[in-house]
Amino acid sequence: MKHAGPNALDRLEPLLGELRKREALREKRRGCFYLSGRGFLHFHEHGEDELYADLGIGDDFGRLAATTAAQQRALLKRVDRLLKASRGSPSSR
Repeated sequence: MKHAGPNALDRLEPLLGELRKREALREKRRGCFYLSGRGFLHFHEHGEDELYADLGIGDDFGRLAATTAAQQRALLKRVDRLLKASRGSPSSR
């Protein structure tokens, strides 16, 4: 599974736009988001149709499907929960 290329990121642009609204995230490279200077979220493509997000959870990344609108909404909810939790953690103060 390779990192998402320009065409895959074009397909994800509405999702990327929503992620850019999260002030805590910094997009250092298109589709690669950082939280507090650490990698937090990036995308992969598998074949011509399937898209996945690698989402930073602690010191690891979890892979979530990000192809359909429903999968992307679920991803945004997960991102928001993690961002909320990170604001309350001692390391984020």
